[in-house]
Amino acid sequence: MNTCIHPFQIHLNTNAARNEPSKQKVEGSSFSNELMQAIEKAGHLKISKHARARMEQRNIDISPAKWQQIEEKIREAKVKGVKEPLVLLNNAALVISAVNNTVITMMARHEANGQIFNNIDGTIIVD
Repeated sequence: MNTCIHPFQIHLNTNAARNEPSKQKVEGSSFSNELMQAIEKAGHLKISKHARARMEQRNIDISPAKWQQIEEKIREAKVKGVKEPLVLLNNAALVISAVNNTVITMMARHEANGQIFNNIDGTIIVD
């Protein structure tokens, strides 16, 4: 009987089959880790060059805790379909693109009195 399968060949084929799924798992978990990191980074607000210049010119100081509150409210606003909210703080007014997670402009709160804000579709008040 010349039609025997050599046990060594079976062993190699089984290992090859075992290695394939493990490579996919490693690549898959690596991809999911990178995806989660990108999502976490995407949640942070960026400040446009224009808004940063306004912030420095007007000496507007916003604490890290306040930025975190703003980010949370922007996420909530996105869920409700808001794309460009006006964010009012005790000391500042910010116009933010919720779509791009970017602060477009900002001014001191007393400067916002009497101003007309256009191209906004929501308002967020953060105390």
